[in-house]
Amino acid sequence: MKAVILAGGLGTRLQPYTTFLPKPMLPLGEKPILEHLIYWIRKNGIKSIVLCVSYLRKTIEDYFEDGKRFGVNIEYAISNRALSTAGQLKTAEKFIDDTFVCVYGDSIFHFSLRNMIKQHIKKKAFVTMSLNEYKTNLPYGVIETSKNGRVLSWNEKPKITANVNMGCYVMEPKVLSLIPKNKPYGMDDVIKKAMSRKKIVSSFISKKGFTDIGNKSSYKKAYQEYIQKLGKN
Repeated sequence: MKAVILAGGLGTRLQPYTTFLPKPMLPLGEKPILEHLIYWIRKNGIKSIVLCVSYLRKTIEDYFEDGKRFGVNIEYAISNRALSTAGQLKTAEKFIDDTFVCVYGDSIFHFSLRNMIKQHIKKKAFVTMSLNEYKTNLPYGVIETSKNGRVLSWNEKPKITANVNMGCYVMEPKVLSLIPKNKPYGMDDVIKKAMSRKKIVSSFISKKGFTDIGNKSSYKKAYQEYIQKLGKN
């Protein structure tokens, strides 16, 4: 089985950090985010990886080379422009001929990928999405009203729970036929298209979750948490 890592985004929300470094190469401790991600994939039994690269791709290629130094085999799918998530994935099509894992290159995951793959196979799914049980408090009072406008209840700053997408998928190769070539295309569009065609889109829900590094504040938080974790070990 192969894992495809989407590592070609422009990282505009992380400027100026990403002026000279692609987002997956930002350091988390002494290693870039992408190295942590590759280690997690390898720990879960996958040693063949395709990196979808574009923006400042030479930085990634020069660091990881063929992957031997990291105990994996790495191939590169290259695009000359930003193609969004599914558009990036499409560039890896020639490397895929079996069930595969697809992950976003700007997150650190904490759940068992092995178990997710087992569930995908057991359920004979077309796509399995990793979901995190996310809890947050709304910063406002929520008012319930009747149809005629009468106030029925006031719930001050309620806690809400929702399953959010973590950006890790197990997919069947035919999913690639749903993605147009050389065109920016979102993963949400692919999933919606698969569901409209009655394909089995399953979910793998984990409370352990993930660390999203999508903007400057989340990156700073992730970096501080990682340093604190190192200090405890």
